[in-house]
Amino acid sequence: MLVLLPPSEGKAASGRGAPLEPDALSLPGLAEARAAVLAELVELCAADEEKAREVLGLSEGLRGEVAKNAAMPTAGARPAGEVYTGVLYDALGLATLDAAARKRARASLLVFSGLWGAVRIDDRIPSYRCSMGVKLPGLGALGAYWRGPMAEVMPEVAGDGLVLDLRSAAYATAWKPKGEVAGRTATVRVLHAPTRKVVSHFNKATKGRIVRGLLESGAAPATPGELVEALRGLGYAVECEAPGRAGKAWSLDVLVDEVH
Repeated sequence: MLVLLPPSEGKAASGRGAPLEPDALSLPGLAEARAAVLAELVELCAADEEKAREVLGLSEGLRGEVAKNAAMPTAGARPAGEVYTGVLYDALGLATLDAAARKRARASLLVFSGLWGAVRIDDRIPSYRCSMGVKLPGLGALGAYWRGPMAEVMPEVAGDGLVLDLRSAAYATAWKPKGEVAGRTATVRVLHAPTRKVVSHFNKATKGRIVRGLLESGAAPATPGELVEALRGLGYAVECEAPGRAGKAWSLDVLVDEVH
């Protein structure tokens, strides 16, 4: 099973250890594209703080994120699973998983990123600010920029098993499963059962709990149908819509009564 996650806007501070080693990151087929984004982002943030803040969509209170980006080449790096924080990652609680679940997390979780394309949770990265919705002056909109490189590497990364796609809309633009891969891909919405509405905070937290539950249980669903059964086994109310034709992903709705 491959689980696709969004990153978090907020991130933990960079570590004090060794800086980024780009060649050590997973998915080496993305190395050239990563280098181009990193170089432009660092140059932009080092040269013109106001323009960088505008490009990155940062408020006055987040001005410090520009300097953080400019310092990335020498900043300490730490595992991505520690850098990404926020509601989904708090609920996922990587640091408190037991050894077996943590091993499964390292093998199955893939975090999409406007800067890195995608990374594994044990890839060491510095803290940064660059969402997939950013449009860099030279490279353009990052969602579109990443489509080519991702199309090259993701079919192999997806392998021949289930793909559980929990990305938000902005990050889903970077890679859309196609053909046979799409047929074994499942997307998930979390709905407040009484209103049938998505509540953002609740949606993220529940997705984090879903991933944690799958990792802790050792469940290994190989198909969207088996995923539905695994989630129901974890106590979730799940409605499933099978694709109407080949080459389309499955859609799962997880219904929860309480918003917390």
